[in-house]
Formats: sequence, structure tokens, C-alpha cells
Amino acid sequence: MKVALATAAELPGFMEAVFEGDWDKAKEFHEHISALETEADVIKRQVRSNLPRSLFMPVSRSDLLELVKTQDKIPNRTQDVAGLCIGRRMVFPDAVKPEMRSFIESVNATVDAAGKALAELNDLLESGFSGHEIELIENMIKELNKAEHDTDKLQSQVQQALFKVEEDMKPLDVMFMYRMVESLGDIADYAQSVGSKMLYLIAK
Repeated sequence: MKVALATAAELPGFMEAVFEGDWDKAKEFHEHISALETEADVIKRQVRSNLPRSLFMPVSRSDLLELVKTQDKIPNRTQDVAGLCIGRRMVFPDAVKPEMRSFIESVNATVDAAGKALAELNDLLESGFSGHEIELIENMIKELNKAEHDTDKLQSQVQQALFKVEEDMKPLDVMFMYRMVESLGDIADYAQSVGSKMLYLIAK
């Protein structure tokens, strides 16, 4: 999850480079994002290989693997976004940039909220699933859900802003821009899914 957080944290800088048309700088961010995505894949494989099958654990192996798989979707989709922007050399209309900046900040805030909730899982395991730790995580996941909801609203605002200017853009550019915005929303959705799977672990 730390790698997922680091990957998503590259998005604001990457997108600013895209907004400015600084493609050399954008490529540097893209390379770093790709390296982090590869690191996440390596960690995921290591977890799969080394997680004990027979040793008693407070939660099931399959549930933990599903949690790791969901975390891995965050750097995967972040790389998708960066690759799409770089590949098409996207030029965003000035009228859309303020909404995009707020949207990207909100995506990051949602991923951060998931990371904070997951960090509490260690204390939860050490405490033997005590009531206090469970309540703390449940409250943090409520905040995560709120952050994702806020991101949904900002995504809608970006789409509305894009709709107002799309007549002045090439249809193919508009199509890929909408796809990129949806992919950014996916990152927040995956972060929320991390929280949902944590609740599932606690409930079991």
C-alpha cells in the first residue's frame, strides 16, 4: 500500500507537467510511475509466494491476497492514466484545468485515507481485534467513503466543464479525455474498495 500511495502521489506533478505541455518533465514522472507500478507487482508476487498456507493467522490467506490485489489496482490504473496522457500528448482546455486540479487532489486524498486506515490494521492484529481498534478503523473507513464520495462529485464537475468546451475539440481527443477522467475516478474507487475489504476482514 505504501507503493500504491507513492504512485498516486506522482499524479499532481505529472498532470501539472501535462497542463504546461512540458513533455520531458511528464515523461520523467511517467518513468517513475512505471517503476513504482513494477515494484508493486514484485511485492504482490512476493506476498503470494511467501504467505503461509498452513500457519494459523487471524484472517484467511485468500482474504489477504484479495486485499493485496485490490491495492495493486491503484498503481496499475495510475500508470494507465499517465500512459494515456503521454501517448496522446493530451492538451487540456484552460477552462477545465481548475476542476481537474481539484479532482486530482481529491483522488489523492481518497488514496491517503485508505492508506491511513490500512496502517491501523497492524495495531488491530496486535490487539486481537479489540473493540477500540475496530471502532477506530470503522470510523477511518467512514472518512474514506466520504472522501470517495467527494471525489465522485468533483469528477462530475470535471465532466460538466469538459462538456461545455468539447465542441471546440477534436472528437477523438474528447473521447480519450473522458476515458482518462474515468480512469482517475477508478483510482479513488479502488481505494474505497481497500476499505471495504478491510471491513470484510474485521467482520469475519
